[in-house]
Amino acid sequence: MKKLPQLLVMCFFIALTTSCSKDRDDEIQPVAESLEVENFIYSAMNIWYLYKPNVPALADDRFANQEELDAYLNGFETPELLFYEGVKAPEPLDRFSIITPDYRELERSFAGVSLNNGMDFGLGRISDGSNQLVGFVRYVLPNTSAEAQGVERGMLFTQIDGNPLTLDNYRELLAQTSYEITVADINSNNEITETGQTISLTKEEYTENPIFIIKTFDNIGGQKVGYLMYNSFTANFDEELNNTFADLKASGINELILDLRYNSGGSVRSATDLAAMITGQFAGEVFSTEVFNPQLQAIFEAGPDAEDLNNRFNTEISGGTAINSLNLSKLYVLTTGSSASASELVINGLDPYIDVVQIGETTTGKFQASTTFYDNEAPRFSRNGANPNHFYAIQPLIFTSANVNGVTGFVDGLVPEVLVEERVSTYGVLGDENEPLLRTALDQIRGGRSFDLKQAQGLILPLVGESGMESPTYQRMYVDTPKLNK
Repeated sequence: MKKLPQLLVMCFFIALTTSCSKDRDDEIQPVAESLEVENFIYSAMNIWYLYKPNVPALADDRFANQEELDAYLNGFETPELLFYEGVKAPEPLDRFSIITPDYRELERSFAGVSLNNGMDFGLGRISDGSNQLVGFVRYVLPNTSAEAQGVERGMLFTQIDGNPLTLDNYRELLAQTSYEITVADINSNNEITETGQTISLTKEEYTENPIFIIKTFDNIGGQKVGYLMYNSFTANFDEELNNTFADLKASGINELILDLRYNSGGSVRSATDLAAMITGQFAGEVFSTEVFNPQLQAIFEAGPDAEDLNNRFNTEISGGTAINSLNLSKLYVLTTGSSASASELVINGLDPYIDVVQIGETTTGKFQASTTFYDNEAPRFSRNGANPNHFYAIQPLIFTSANVNGVTGFVDGLVPEVLVEERVSTYGVLGDENEPLLRTALDQIRGGRSFDLKQAQGLILPLVGESGMESPTYQRMYVDTPKLNK
């Protein structure tokens, strides 16, 4: 979040009633029979929402007085209905803004904490046009139920607790804390058949380390190559990520393959720091710019804080530790349709500066960022001293991210230079030199012809869902909470 110039405060300040500055993490209080939550939601969206011009109810002259506004807010039975139907732009314009009745869950998600059985999976139709789904395991987290039960990458499942997975029931079935999967396989005709095996899985609170695989490969076309599979831009692990780059630098790598194929995004600051770790020779240059709604943008650009619209290549991570940089002029990035937001920010932000070779599949197409607003005094809506009567918070889109050349708006995703489609039947082992996407990147470094998986035999299961999609941080690119107090 940027510093707020005095002009902004004068233009947009809306007084909110806050009875206490006490930070509380006790049981949720019943929401009062007033419109305090609704007024907070409206106030924050009226000031900050990226798509304010597209929502007539948010126009500054829409309501003549507070009574008219209250009458409008009273027309929605719940804060959720107000948010999604009254003040948020509809899809497809806005697919990502959310509201939560308990911001503590949201904060745990930002820290990488969730109820998890360790099975990361995708979901696809069992056949073209079918309502029935099949799950396919993409990777397994260490020290989890899935690892203990022998779940492996490439394993298929078709039922939960004996119920076939369908488009209508998969969310409910997979949301359970414990369930049993029915294992399936692919026969020689690329047909999915059940094996009769079942596996019971249990979710527990788990903190996921996004630094999933780190390897080096010697003598790849005369180069020493580093490989990093990074699954989420989680700020809590920035120090460890920086240490990882210190190790890669010490090992003498001169090429890097960054695997973001299942990384749905996260912290803007973490993405900016990662870009500086990859490079280092562009310290102080503009990595990305932030474009707010037209009203806010004009205020920022005219005020003393216009520089805050730029995110520059850092020399220190947020804790003050010097960034360990590789000073690379070329980067190989592995992507799929699950690569989103902050993953796309890294690719787009680095593209004007170094040669970014994208390998895999087209990314999601998420170039907007959000932040968390709490029921507190406008225009900051900060966490400290938030209204003690409830735990509602909103996470709306507030700006569009562009690179130094102004490139943004890639709604259809970022298209790879080298197309490699992941096929369950040819998945391979992540981090293994013969895994198809990694092998393609290594072949590019060798300067040889890549194995063309687009033409290869094997089953493609177009993604219709995936694990984590119910998480409040799924496919979100967000500004870290400390910026609220900048």
